Amino acid sequence: MATITPANAESSNTALTVERLRCEYLVNPLGIDAMSPRLGWVPQSSVRGQRQTAYQILAATDPQVLAADRGDLWDSGKVDSHESVHVLYGGQPLASGQRVYWKVRVWGRDGEPSPYSEPAWWEMGLLKPEDWRGQWLAAHPDRHQMLAPFDTARMRWIWWPEANPDAAPPKDQSRFFRRTFELPADRTITRAQLLLTGDDHYVLHINGQQVGTNDYWQMLRVYDLTAHLQPGTNALAVVIRNYGDAAGLIAQLRVDFVEGEPLVLSTDTAWQSSDEDKPGWTDPGFDATGWQACRDLGPFGGAPWGELYLLPEPRSAPLFRKSFTVAKPVKAAQAYICGLGYHELYLNNERIGDHVLDPAFTNYDHRALYVTHDVTEQIKPGKNAIGVMLGNGWYNMHTRAVWLFDKAPWRDVPCLRMQLHLTFEDGSQETIHTDPTWKTAPGPILFDAIRNGEAYDARLERNGWASPDCDDADWQPPHVVRGPAGRLVPQTMPAIQVTQTIQPVAMSEPQPGIFVFDLGQNLAGWARLTVKGPAGTRVTLKYGERLNADGTVNQDLIAAHSLQAPFQTDTYILKGDGAETWEPRFVYHGFQYVEVSGWPGKPALDNLQGRFAHTACPQVGNFECSNTLFGRIQRAARWSYWGNFHGYPTDCPHREKNGWTGDAHMASEQAMYSFDNAAAYAKWIDDMRDAMKDDGQLPGIVPTGGWGYHWGNGPAWDIAYLTIPWQLYLYHGDRGILERHYAGFKRYVDYMTSRAEGHIVSFGLGDWVAIDQKTPEAVTSTGYYYRGALLVSQTATLLGKLDDAKRYADLAGRIRKAFNAKFYDRRTGQYATGSQTALACALYHGLVEPDQVDRVVANLVANIEKCDGHINSGVLGSIYIPHALTRYGRPDVAYTLAAKTTYPSWGHWIQQGATTLWEDWKGEASLNHIFFGDICTWFYQALAGIRVDPEQPAFEHILIRPEILGDLTWAKGEIDTVRGKVASHWQLADGALTLTVTIPANSTATVFLPASDPSKVTESGRSAAESPGVRFIKAEGGRCTYAVDSGQYVFATPWP
Repeated sequence: MATITPANAESSNTALTVERLRCEYLVNPLGIDAMSPRLGWVPQSSVRGQRQTAYQILAATDPQVLAADRGDLWDSGKVDSHESVHVLYGGQPLASGQRVYWKVRVWGRDGEPSPYSEPAWWEMGLLKPEDWRGQWLAAHPDRHQMLAPFDTARMRWIWWPEANPDAAPPKDQSRFFRRTFELPADRTITRAQLLLTGDDHYVLHINGQQVGTNDYWQMLRVYDLTAHLQPGTNALAVVIRNYGDAAGLIAQLRVDFVEGEPLVLSTDTAWQSSDEDKPGWTDPGFDATGWQACRDLGPFGGAPWGELYLLPEPRSAPLFRKSFTVAKPVKAAQAYICGLGYHELYLNNERIGDHVLDPAFTNYDHRALYVTHDVTEQIKPGKNAIGVMLGNGWYNMHTRAVWLFDKAPWRDVPCLRMQLHLTFEDGSQETIHTDPTWKTAPGPILFDAIRNGEAYDARLERNGWASPDCDDADWQPPHVVRGPAGRLVPQTMPAIQVTQTIQPVAMSEPQPGIFVFDLGQNLAGWARLTVKGPAGTRVTLKYGERLNADGTVNQDLIAAHSLQAPFQTDTYILKGDGAETWEPRFVYHGFQYVEVSGWPGKPALDNLQGRFAHTACPQVGNFECSNTLFGRIQRAARWSYWGNFHGYPTDCPHREKNGWTGDAHMASEQAMYSFDNAAAYAKWIDDMRDAMKDDGQLPGIVPTGGWGYHWGNGPAWDIAYLTIPWQLYLYHGDRGILERHYAGFKRYVDYMTSRAEGHIVSFGLGDWVAIDQKTPEAVTSTGYYYRGALLVSQTATLLGKLDDAKRYADLAGRIRKAFNAKFYDRRTGQYATGSQTALACALYHGLVEPDQVDRVVANLVANIEKCDGHINSGVLGSIYIPHALTRYGRPDVAYTLAAKTTYPSWGHWIQQGATTLWEDWKGEASLNHIFFGDICTWFYQALAGIRVDPEQPAFEHILIRPEILGDLTWAKGEIDTVRGKVASHWQLADGALTLTVTIPANSTATVFLPASDPSKVTESGRSAAESPGVRFIKAEGGRCTYAVDSGQYVFATPWP
C-alpha cells in the first residue's frame, strides 16, 4: 500500500469532516443564559488547501428529530461562509431549562458537503428571575435577622457638637461619649446586649472596664454586657478616633428582665460628649460637668453610612436535606443550585458531580453563580432525598487578613438556594425547591476558612444524612433569609476539580511524633489521609512550601499577611472505626510539604496523598526543544498557572489567593497558547466590570470586598481589563467580549486621563521585584496607559465607532509624544534611568521614534552584556525584554538571557529544584507565582515561531516565523486552536534545516523560512516554488517568505 505523504496528499481522499462542536466555548454545556448562544466547530481534512465555503446547522428539540436531519428549532439552510467560530444561534426563542440538540455540516472547496457532525447539545439555564421558585435558606439567622431584637428605628447617629462632622471630620482625633442609666435592684436581668459601631475606631467601656474595640465601623457588633451591669448607676463610655470621611457613633442597649418590659437605651442627644480625655471619664460616678449634649446626625440607615449589619459568628458547616417521592417514570431531572460560599450536593446519599470549591468566587453584591447538574440517573422511583453541605468560602470570610474580606459588604451566614426540576415521561413536570419544609443540622466540619484550614470531627458524622431513610427527627427547620444582593447567573466556565492525585516521594520524622511528607511538587490543593486509631485522636496537617533547618514545615513567608491563626492547617478527629480516609472540602492550600502531628503510631508513605485542585482548563498547547531547560521552565509555568486559577486568576495559592490584576494579564498570553481557558477569563472580566467604580477606577485585586481602591495599583496592573479581552479576540475570535465591555474600556482610559499630568501617569505598581536596576513607575505606568488608549482605538475601529477610534488614537499620539519628551535622552539614546526595563518598555509598547530604535536596542543589548547576558529587571521587564529584542532583530540576546542557569534567571530557579515559578529571582517570597510565566509566550512565538495575525484573528491566518538560536538543534510547538491543530517543528540535521508546518483546514499561513536562496528551498522533496498549496512571496532579510494553504508542509533548506 502506498504511503500518502504531504507531497502527494492532493490526490488523496478529499473527505471533509466536522469535529469539536462547542457552545459558548464549552462542550455540551448546562445552564447557558445567552439567548443566542455562540456555536463553533472545527472542519477537519488531510487535504491541502481544503476550506469551508458554507455551513448548515440543524437544531432540534429531540435527538430523534435531529437524527432524521430535521431542525425543528432551527435549520440555517446553506450559509455561504467560511466562519466556524462564534456563529450565533438563529432559531426559535428558547425557554428556561430547554435542551437543544444540534449538528453541523460544511461544504468544502469542491462544493461538496461533508457528512453531518456527531450531535452535540446545550441546555439553557433559568433565564428569568421569576423562574427561581426556591427561597434562600440558612441554618442560622442572617445579618438582617440578627438585628431583630433591636429597635433600630430608635437609634440615631450622634457626635460631639462641632461643625459638620460628616463633611469636615476631626481626622486623627478622638472624641469621648458617655451615657449613664439606672438599674433597679429588684429586677433580675436575663440578658443585656449592646449593639454598637463607631466611625472609625472605637473602644467600649462599661462601668470603667474595657469590654470591646473595633476598627471597622461598617459592621455592627453585639456585646453581651449581662455580667458587667450592676444595680444602681451604670455608665456606657465610648471613645472614637476618626481617620477622615464621616464621623459618628450609633448604639442601642437592650436589657431584658425576668418580668416586665425591657430597658432600651439608644444613642440620642441625651448622650454627653467631650474632646478631652479626662481621668475616670468611663466610671459611673464621673463628674461630667462641662460635657456637652451630642449632636444628632440622623437615623440608622441614613447617609452617609447607609445600612449596617451584624457580623455572623463562625459556626460548623451546616447540612440541609429534603425528602420527596417520585410516583411516575422520570424522563429528565436538572438540579440548579447556589450554595454560598461553597457547597456539595448529594442525591440519595450520592455525591453529585466532580466539582470542588463550587461555585466560583464573585462579588456577591453583583453576581452569584449557580451550578446546573443533570441528575436524571440519580432519581429513583419512590422515596428520594436531597442533601446539601455548605462551607463559608469567600461569602463568609470570618478570619482576618490584611485584605479585609472579613469586612466584605456581602458577608453573611452560608446560605442555599436550589431547585430540582423533574420532567416525567408523560410530559408533566414537578419542581422541588428550597422552602421552610427543608431541614438543617450541624455537620462534622467544625471550622472552615479558605486561608486558614478546615477542622473535621468524624465522631459527629451523620451516617446516611442525605439518604431517603435518614431519621431527621432531631433536625431543625431552616431560616428563610435574604441571600446575596447580586443576581443569580449560571456558572458557564470549567469548574474547579481535582485533576491529579500525587504520591509523596519521601517522609521524614524531624522530631518525635512529627512527620513531614514531601510531595516532590509544589501544588495547590490539599492532602488526603488514610488513618486508623482510637476515637478522639486529633491529627493535624500543616502545609508549606519550605522547610526549617530542623526539617519541620516553615510558613513564615506565606503566613505573613494572615492576621489570625491557624494558617494552612487542617485537623481531623478520628471516629475510631477502622481505617478512615478523609480530605477537606471547603479549603485549599499551596504547598509541597505536609507536616503531620498527632498520628496514632507512625504513618506509612502511602498514608497521605496530595490532591491537585484547580479550574479544570485543559492543556491545548505544548512546546519542546533540544534545550531541556526550556521544557522544565514550561512545565513549572504550567503547574503555576493551574495552581493559580481557582475560578479566577490568583497571584499565589497560599499567602494571598488574591485576584491580582497584574499577575493575571502577565500570564494570560502564554495561557492563550497552552490552555483552553477562555470561558474562565470571560467570567473574570465580568468580575472586573463589577469591581469598576463609576469613574472608571479599578482595584488591585478582583474580586475584592472593598480593598484595593485608591491604593496605587495603576495602569500596569489595571490594563488586564483591556488586554485579556483583546487577547480573547485575537486568539479565540471573541468579538462579543469587546462589545460587552467597550464602555468600560473607555471609562477606564478616561479615568486614567483624569489622573495623568501632561499625559504622564506617575503612580502605580511598577517593575515589581526588580533587582538593582530601578525603573520609575511613571515609565511603566505611562507605557500601559498608552497601550490602553491604543486598545480602545483598535476596539472602536473593529466595532465601527470611528469617532472614538480617532479620539483615542489621537490620545495615544499625545501620550507617546509626552513619554518621549519626559523620559528619552536623545544625546545618550537612553530612557529614564537606562535600566533594561525602561529601554525594553519603550520598545515593547512601540513608543520609540523610528529613527531612534537602533540606538535604544543597542543600549539594551549593551546593558544585558554588561550583566553577563543576564536579565536585570522585575516582572514587567521579564515580559518586555525577550519580545522587544526579538521584534527588533536581536533574538540571539533574548535566547542567551532565557537560557541562563545562574542568578538571576528562570534557569536558576530550576537549578535550585523549583517545580513552579517563583515570585522573585532570589526565591525570598512565594515559590508558586505565575507572573513570570510570559517567557513561555516567547517560546511559542520566537522558538516555535507561531503567531496569530491580528488582521485575521483566531488563527484564521497564521504567521510561522521560527528563530534558529544558540545551541538549539530542534524546537516544536503545537496548539489545538479554535480552528484546529497548528504546529511548527524545525530541526537541524545533516547540514539542513527542516521546518514542518501544520495548518488546519479553513486556515492559511505565511511561513517566514530562515533561508536566503529560494532556489535551494524544497517542500516535501520538490522545489518549494512548484509545490501544491505553496506560493513564494519574497526573499528578504535572510528569510524566504511563502503563503501556504491548509495542510502539512515540510520545508527544507541548506544550513547554515
